Amino acid sequence: MRRLATLIALMITLSLMSALPAGAADPLLSQGKPVTASSTESIVFPASAAVDGDAGTRWSSAFADPQWIQVDLGATASISQVELSWEAAYATAFQVQVSADGGAWTTLHSTTTAAGGAQTLTVSGSGRYVRVHGTARATQWGYSLWEFKVYGTTGSTGPDPGERLLSYNKPGVASTSQHDVNCWECTPARAFDLDPASRWATSSTTGWVDPGWIYVDLGATAQISKVVLQWDPAYARSFQIQVSNDASAWTTVYTTTTGTGFKQTLNVTGTGRYVRMYGTQRAGAYGYSLWEFQVYGTGGNPTDPPAPPKDPANPPALVWSDEFNSPSGSKPDAAKWRADPGTGPNNELEYYTNHDNASMDGQGHLVMEARKQATPGSACPTDPLTGSTTCQYTSARMNTGTKFHFTYGRVEARIKVPKGNGLWPAFWMMGADFLTGRPWPYNGEIDIMEVLGKDVKTSYSTVHAPAYNGGGGVGSPYTLPSGADFSDDFHVWAANWDSKGIVYTLDGRTVFTISKDQVEQTRGPWIFDHPFYIILNLAVGGDWPGPPNAATPFPSRMLVDYVRVYQ
Repeated sequence: MRRLATLIALMITLSLMSALPAGAADPLLSQGKPVTASSTESIVFPASAAVDGDAGTRWSSAFADPQWIQVDLGATASISQVELSWEAAYATAFQVQVSADGGAWTTLHSTTTAAGGAQTLTVSGSGRYVRVHGTARATQWGYSLWEFKVYGTTGSTGPDPGERLLSYNKPGVASTSQHDVNCWECTPARAFDLDPASRWATSSTTGWVDPGWIYVDLGATAQISKVVLQWDPAYARSFQIQVSNDASAWTTVYTTTTGTGFKQTLNVTGTGRYVRMYGTQRAGAYGYSLWEFQVYGTGGNPTDPPAPPKDPANPPALVWSDEFNSPSGSKPDAAKWRADPGTGPNNELEYYTNHDNASMDGQGHLVMEARKQATPGSACPTDPLTGSTTCQYTSARMNTGTKFHFTYGRVEARIKVPKGNGLWPAFWMMGADFLTGRPWPYNGEIDIMEVLGKDVKTSYSTVHAPAYNGGGGVGSPYTLPSGADFSDDFHVWAANWDSKGIVYTLDGRTVFTISKDQVEQTRGPWIFDHPFYIILNLAVGGDWPGPPNAATPFPSRMLVDYVRVYQ
């Protein structure tokens, strides 16, 4: 038995060694760790893509010198090797540097004759932060890395195991707070509730002045190691993080005059029961506002926050579906779908019926039909063609609200869209708290597929949140290979959604990636880590697609072959 155990241990060791790259005796420290960069070419190429372990995603910088990308290993490490996998936009001159605090850097490797491609660099040094600092580009483009891997050893590859969130649901006090139609109940408590869609703001009548401040009572003396601030656009250019034992005499543990707004993760060292953000210079005409103010460390009297949702299994398993295989003329399954009757938003022209416009075709498809069919007495906008305030069209909208809600997973549908001016088919999701009173966009919206009937060669995938919505949503258009027409055939749209973000695919091909980390650092809070429900609809008219015209075919049909969710 002892010989068998020894053999098993040897096999495990050899297996682990085989997983390391040639010449690397130390473990990979950088994968999935927090990463920042001097710039990004666009949200499609976030800094996080360089440390995600996916050789098909990349970080790409702005087209200028110098640029940098750095990873926070979470603890001081002895660095032995760095691997760089460059895209065609590589650096001819760059340095690999380490730092204990992300401020003062020591160079471990320097070159002015790099040739790009895959580079394995043997280095020696220690630090918590590792940076690639590019000083000369090889092309007219920026710097672009498929992978940035750091190997080494550390006593801990993450935060101090005793470190925890201390500020959750703790009492807050602020210089002023806002409570009006523009910011409802924007009280200090909102900054400490772990709800990224609620915020604290200084008063619009008395608080848009300097200084402005907010502090949290941790309930007992604590050793503070980290503060995370998620700013609203009303952020502090100059501010201090301060600690106190009595909320009277304050000690500054961090100060800056070049605050950047958005998400800031500050490594600090201090002791106290109270922690304060003390703003001394506003970045704009408004006051100070924080979606989140999180304090981490040891001690205090912390309240455990709810456990975060679990990421899907790999590979995920089918947990819900509708194949639409019922007999011809049958209505959507009432156990899975509910009709959403009434007029649509966005100045749409249709009236959504109570499943009158949705039925099975007997060939395995759901048919959602838009008809030119007047509906008197409805609260419709004025039809630009007729001047009538009676809805001139009917259509179908249905959702899984109250039937099926889920957090994370792969959600996909096989759909054939219609063609014609004014038609607007969509496959999307809404945050389930919309059903209990939270208004849009604070509940969150995930659009998986939107196609405009006037341009059926382009599809759109987008997310909407309080800080980015409507025309400012985070999204991207994309097309089929060779510029094919979406209305000619069925296509599979999918969103692969987890704690790191959303990867959108079309017919299995990745068309757009949204990184949670990148959105928080460049656009605002990420509000998509909670239950959502599915919506299918075929709109007629509206602000975006415009109205139908004489050539728009009616009836028009959106066909859905299936909807599936995997977790």
